[in-house]
Amino acid sequence: MSDEPLIRLAEAAGLSIDWIDADNRQQRVTPDVLREVLACLGLAADSAEDVDASLAMLDRQNNHGGLPPLMTCDQHHPLELAAYFEPASRFELTLENGEVRHGELDHQARLPAIDTPGYHQLAVADRQVTLAVAPHSCPTVAEVAGAHAWGLTVQLYSLRRPGDGGLGDTQALEELVRNAAAHGADALGISPVHAMFGVHIDQYSPYSPSSRLFYNVLHAAPGAILGELPVRQAIEACGLAGELERLERLELIDWPAVAQSRQRLLRQLFDDFRQGENPQQLDFDSFRSNGGEALENHCRFEALHAHLRSAEGHPQHWRNWPEDYRDPASPAVEKFAREHADEVSYHAFGQWLMARGLERAQVAARSAGMRIGLVSDLAVGADGGGSQAWSRQAELLASLSVGAPPDVMNRDGQNWGISAFSPWGLKQNGFRAYIEMLRANLAHSGGMRIDHVLGLKRLWVMPAGADPKHGVYLNFPFDDMLRLLCLEAWRHRAVILGEDLGTIPPGLRDVLAARGILGMRVLLFEQHDGHFQRAGHYSSQALATTTTHDIPTLTGWWNGHDIDWRIKVGQVEEADRDQQWRAREHERAGLNRLLCEDSGRHSDQLLSTEQAVDAAACFLGHTPAPLVLLPVEDALGLEEQTNMPGIVETHPNWRRRYPGDSATLLDGDASRRRLECLARARHNHRGAAHR
Repeated sequence: MSDEPLIRLAEAAGLSIDWIDADNRQQRVTPDVLREVLACLGLAADSAEDVDASLAMLDRQNNHGGLPPLMTCDQHHPLELAAYFEPASRFELTLENGEVRHGELDHQARLPAIDTPGYHQLAVADRQVTLAVAPHSCPTVAEVAGAHAWGLTVQLYSLRRPGDGGLGDTQALEELVRNAAAHGADALGISPVHAMFGVHIDQYSPYSPSSRLFYNVLHAAPGAILGELPVRQAIEACGLAGELERLERLELIDWPAVAQSRQRLLRQLFDDFRQGENPQQLDFDSFRSNGGEALENHCRFEALHAHLRSAEGHPQHWRNWPEDYRDPASPAVEKFAREHADEVSYHAFGQWLMARGLERAQVAARSAGMRIGLVSDLAVGADGGGSQAWSRQAELLASLSVGAPPDVMNRDGQNWGISAFSPWGLKQNGFRAYIEMLRANLAHSGGMRIDHVLGLKRLWVMPAGADPKHGVYLNFPFDDMLRLLCLEAWRHRAVILGEDLGTIPPGLRDVLAARGILGMRVLLFEQHDGHFQRAGHYSSQALATTTTHDIPTLTGWWNGHDIDWRIKVGQVEEADRDQQWRAREHERAGLNRLLCEDSGRHSDQLLSTEQAVDAAACFLGHTPAPLVLLPVEDALGLEEQTNMPGIVETHPNWRRRYPGDSATLLDGDASRRRLECLARARHNHRGAAHR
């Protein structure tokens, strides 16, 4: 069989045969990789007969039922409907607000432009479709917070407060937003708070969740919702006081021990809550009712996952459960939920506490003067064995893993071990899973950061467990997903930030900018061979920051501490230390020149570490970026980085805690100095913009 039929099938399935890598070199996916990925998509391609059958199946899928359940269009633009209706067909349009409009399609079978954004119902003849009419762009930072806003980013789990039991929670977050607002911050970006697996207590990377629809209940602060007395009584009943104090004293988070203690506490609190008359029962019942099928499915999954263990007693992937339980709508699942109603309710209880805690934190942020408040973080995917994959099987890819091809940041590529949406599954189901995910992550925030925003257009996919070099780009319904993002951001009056680092398709940044989605520019990346970008040359269509959670802090980078770590974990040979350090000295000299020039110093003298971090905070303030986000790690001048990608056991990823109480974390001399300089630089920029 020649490669031509295979290529035709791959392109029909949305795969990119040819692509340009991070070094601007043309690449072509091999036939073997195409066959492997197509097989994971359920499209056999081992023979010409296989290819013909798979093409026919794709055609049936794409054309099944004709009119899709949902279509998107732009506000003030007509919608092409010639593929579905005759010219001059009569229509009835029911807007979300109840207004009904009648008319007819024009001579090209186009629906006249609609001036009101929203989800509207269109009826033509005897067929109906939901129309998602999107504003041209997401709300901009300037519209929400004025010109030249600034804020901080924080790892939620790292926060401390007295009595936190060893892990950051929403009460500590509430205290930090007040502290940050007192220093003039407009926004606080937080690490993902997605739901994890209750029974996998040693799986805690916030970017590998069970579901992006719900929350990690370990971050709940029950005392802020139920009152401190019930919590103290529950701790006493469980005999947990000593263990919680021990965990709180640790420098690194002991996730398994924290999970065990918090789950015991939450179960005791739930038992106490449901036993007597409780004034908050109505609120809990309302929360659960409003959560609908999605919340019920997540809670049922958690209960099933704990119950349906292997013969050896271990939790299993849901695909290995007895067949009756693999379908969320099956009678077996319904029966299990009835028989284990208290267990299912317990998981809803944890979600309620977490949702109300985030709600309190956002109210506190806005009340304290933040114009944006919390900025949530949306991970690029979820674990294929998790509740979202189980409950939305028709809309997620089961057998493929998402990652990144070899690029400047990682020459071996990356396999993140997470699943992604199915492009045709989304279309066939009216983008239900995507819309509910956006709403969940915008519910209690004034903004949202989308991790790997390039995934709205394409994702690097490979068979689960495969080498990332054996992958291919899978394309998504980009225009539809962008419109839905704009619509949901508009409905929530939220700013959208897109992490656009890595191998970027040509023109993508311009498209995102036109839709009001800010890109991301990182100080340590804005260079070429030690020549760093001046402040005035930064993009006015991207946020500016010093570092990210996946790279060294400024202090660590300036001192070469990350080089020591890379040698320690085996990423770099000890023999290469001198070469690595010489390269770092060259880059550091370039950054030193930039920071000295920006701050009016002579660059013939190397700044001290503290001076460099100070100068970097001020430098960001001088950029034309609509939003500057300074990581708390750099505000405090910390040396250790949050995460070393690709390293699991030998570096304490996602375990570091901050050195002070959240209520006063930013009040030290060094952090106060940096935030004052950043705020002053932003204010001067704002004033200049209005002169």
